[in-house]
This record gives sequence, structure tokens and C-alpha cells, in this order.
Amino acid sequence: MKKIVFLILITLASTFVFSQNFEGKISYQNTYKSKLTNMTDQQFTDMLGSTQEYFIKNGDYKSVLNGKLMQWQIYNNAENKLYTKMSNSEKAIWNDASVQGDEILKMEVNKNTIEILGSICDVIILTCKSGIQKYYFSSKIAVDAKLFVNHKFGNWFDFISKSNALPLKIVVENAQFIMTSIANEVKSMQLNKNIFELPIGLITEKSPY
Repeated sequence: MKKIVFLILITLASTFVFSQNFEGKISYQNTYKSKLTNMTDQQFTDMLGSTQEYFIKNGDYKSVLNGKLMQWQIYNNAENKLYTKMSNSEKAIWNDASVQGDEILKMEVNKNTIEILGSICDVIILTCKSGIQKYYFSSKIAVDAKLFVNHKFGNWFDFISKSNALPLKIVVENAQFIMTSIANEVKSMQLNKNIFELPIGLITEKSPY
């Protein structure tokens, strides 16, 4: 179970990051394909959530999920910490985003692979120790990679430094499951910075994973 939780943290970190060039909310639809005999597709969906709302402003981001286990994540750019809140604990755990936690073995780029929300997307494929990560992105949606130069966790900066654009679709495959996340709405709006603050009185502790 500890290994599954760690892979979930890596997966979510790979999924929920955007840049200062976009401020607003992105809505996603998530699906899961289990590789475990003791976990069904529906169990992963119930645990992690089939939908997520992602908010971004000036390098800080917050993701809210409808899963029974996974509730939200907040990335504090100044601290370079990723906070994760699960329903089975009153505490939020945090990861040092400078620690990659994975290793990229090969990187590939394929052009004009799919159309998402009216944009033709290229794909960057990362073959990693943890599995395979595919990021579909459009150059129309620019990203300031410098904001995330210290965000190694989840192989994020490796991707963003090559694409300079945010992903509209992500497929992450590891030993436990295949997760596919596709944007179904991108809404630009001005956000109050308070949305990225941790709840008052929340206890935090360093992730053991």
C-alpha cells in the first residue's frame, strides 16, 4: 500500500502543473485501468477521483479531486513544497519538490498526434523507471518553464523545459494502473491568492515516501 501511495503522489504531481502565462481553472476527466488483481478500475476511480478542478496563479497551483481518498493538492512555489490532503488523515503531507523520486531513461517527441479542445497537440513520451508518461500539449498555450526550474518531483521540469507549454492530456502508466487525464474545459480568470493558502490550523508533516 505504501508503494501505491507513493506512485499516486508521483502521478498527481505529474498531472496538475501549469504556468504563470495561464491564470484560471482547468477541468479534467480522469479514467483508470487497473493492473492489480486485487484492485478494479472502479476502485481506483473511487479512490482517486474521476474529475478534478485545477487552479493556477503565478506558479502556485491547487487541484481539487472528487475521490474518496484523494482530496486536494497545493503547490507552494516559494517553498517549493507540494502539500497533499487525503481523507484518511487530519494532516496534510508535503513533499520537497526538488527531489525527483524517479529517473527518466528515454525521451521522445512526436508531432501533430491528436486534437484536444480545438488544438493540435504534440506529445512528449518519457520512459521512466516508474513507467511511461505521455504529455500531449499545444504550443498555443505557453508556459514559463523558469517558474518550475526547481520542481523536479514527478519529472515535471524535464517535461516543461522541453515543451514550454501545458498538457491538455496526460497518460501515466506504472505497475499498478494506467491513468488518462483529459482537459474538457479551460477557463481563464483572475484568482484570489488566498485560494492557494493552506487551511488555518492544518497540521502538516513531511511525506515518508
